[in-house]
Formats: sequence, C-alpha cells, structure tokens
Amino acid sequence: MRDFRRLWLSGAISGIGSWLLVVAIPFHVFALTGSAVATGLALALEALPALLIGPWAGVLLDRWNLARAMWIADLVSAAAVGLILFADRDHIWPIYLAILLENTATTVFRPAARALLPAVVGTGKELATANSINAVTGSAIRLAAPPLGALLLAGPGIKFVLAVDIASYLLSAAIIATVHTRRHASTSEPPRPLEGFRAAIRHRALRGILVGQTVFLTANAGLTALLVPFTVNRLHAPGYGVGYLISGLGAGYLIGAALSTKAARLLGTRELLTLTQLATAAAYFALFNAPNIPIAIVAAALIGLPGSILLITAETTIQRTAPREMLASVGAIFFAADSLALLIGALAAPAATIALGLPVTLNVIAGLAVCAAGLTLLVVPRHPASFTRTGS
Repeated sequence: MRDFRRLWLSGAISGIGSWLLVVAIPFHVFALTGSAVATGLALALEALPALLIGPWAGVLLDRWNLARAMWIADLVSAAAVGLILFADRDHIWPIYLAILLENTATTVFRPAARALLPAVVGTGKELATANSINAVTGSAIRLAAPPLGALLLAGPGIKFVLAVDIASYLLSAAIIATVHTRRHASTSEPPRPLEGFRAAIRHRALRGILVGQTVFLTANAGLTALLVPFTVNRLHAPGYGVGYLISGLGAGYLIGAALSTKAARLLGTRELLTLTQLATAAAYFALFNAPNIPIAIVAAALIGLPGSILLITAETTIQRTAPREMLASVGAIFFAADSLALLIGALAAPAATIALGLPVTLNVIAGLAVCAAGLTLLVVPRHPASFTRTGS
C-alpha cells in the first residue's frame, strides 16, 4: 500500500540518523565528562517526557490527525538535535536540553505511529507482516548505522553526525506529510488522561505484558547505561567501539525479525514472550562475561535475535487487543512504562557499580531479566483475547 510504503520509508530514513546518534550521544557525553553517572543521566533524561506527559499526549492523539502529529514531531526533533552543537566541556546542559526536547517529540511520534499503522494495513495478518517488515528494516539499520557512526565519529566528528541526524528528521517529516490515511476518532467524549491505563489494567494480556515488559526493560536499560563503561573498562576498547556491539545487536535483530512470523505460528503469546526474555537474559550473561570485543559482538547478536521476536510479539499483541478508539492512549501508557523502566535502569545501574563494582552489577542485571521471564509466564495468558470492558 502506498501509505505504508511512505511510513516505512520515513521510518527508515529517520532511523538511520537516530541510530547514528545512539552511538554519538553516550560517546560524546563520556568524552566530555569521563563520567559513567553523567552518561547514565543522559539516558535517564530520555525517559522523562514519555513518563510525565505521555498519558496526556496519548489522549490528545486519539483525537488528532496522526500523520500531522508525526511530521510536526519530526521537525521538533530536528531542532532539538541542533542544540547539541552548542555543548562543550564547560557547558554540557545543551545536550541534556536536546535530549528532553527530542524525546518530548518522540512521545508524540511513537504512539501516533503505533495507532496509525492498523488504520493503514488493518489488524489481520498484514499487521504482523508490516511489523515484521519494519523490524527487519530497523534491524538492518542497527547493523549498518552504529559502525558507520563509530567511523564518522573517528573521522568527520560529532558535528557531521549531528548534521546527518537533522537532515534525516527533516526528510522524514516531508515524506510523512504526504500520507493520506486517516484513522476515525471516537465520537464520544475524550477519555480521561489515565483511561488508557485503566483499559490496559482491565485486559489480562495487556496487563501481563505491561508488567513483564517493564521489569525486563528495566534490566535492558541498565545494560544500555553501562555499555560504554563496559566497553572501555572491561573490554579495554575505545568508547566508540560500542558501535560495533550495537551492530552485532542489529545483526541478531535482523535474523529475529525475519523469523518472528514463523515463531508466532509455532508458540502462544505467553510462551513466546517468556522464552525470548529468557534467551535474551542468557545472552546478557554471555556479553557481560566476554573477554574481548569479537566475542562480545557475537553475544550482542545473540541478544538481538530473541529480543527482536520479543518486541514484535508485544507490539502486535498490543495493536490487536487494545480498543481501537483508545489505541494511542493505551500505546502511550506502554511507552510511559518503557520510560519508567529506562529511568530506573539508567539511574540504578551506574549507582550499583559504586557499591558492587561493574562486573557484579552487570550480572545482577542479567539475573533481573531472568526474573522478568518467570513473571511473564505467570501473568500473561497463552492466547490473548480481544478487548472487552470487563477484561480477561
């Protein structure tokens, strides 16, 4: 479909710029400050907008033109990234302000994209296929962009990487502005800000995924916060070497995305979520105990393979089971929970290294991911039902 192709293209273009920035921001903050805590703070700030304003943004999105909201968010993101150009060793605050503004825009963009996709492709098998295509594309970008980012940081430098990211947001906005699909908003009174939360809690599958994924993503955030210090202090590699680890992760995501549709046919939602969380936790242990960069890259790929299937399964289940007229509101609640996990993991993991040391903290994070798998097995139903007002 034409509109899906346009959404896919805009996502691919902005994704390239964003993944270059995934490498650039931690490296830039660590290079300017030499502090794992400052790097963790940058990651934690990413969580605040979705956590504080996400539920209200979701309510408004259920009444807005979703495509318009997305391209406006892209323009705001481009302006925010430009602020990073003004940061230096004595003035780190432009980076933190840019992170807050960009992620405020993302708080609008992500629920809008999640809600618009079912309107474009429907909720049948095409939805799972569309999510798979997006995941394959995203994984290919994860594979290529991080090492490219590392090379660009070592060559042209941070300013060039920022310019590429700004250009990608602007081009993405121009493409999204040509999307014509409109999702029909509910004719009833707008729901209260926490109505999306109430809808998720009433539905057993949504409730279970919300709980299990929040715990799991807390562990994942801890990993992300410590990835640069792990690369520098444990693997004795340059800080930008984290790009090669993210590239390995992208390779695993690419394979997992290609296998996700087949995996969904073989296993129920509960079993698939549980097994992929458990497999990802095992790969965390392998990564954290890797003796060198090549083995760490392999371990990162082993994280990405089940991790990709996990995210696609959760995404498709949310889109299919949430009430259509409240999909943006429910989606915003899930993104807020993701952000809460990011905030906790990004702040707790660096703090834990002070008390426990880096090696012990990394393995505690992997253990938390194992606990998340057990929790998911307990709280998620095998085959989620459609949303009803009574839930279950």
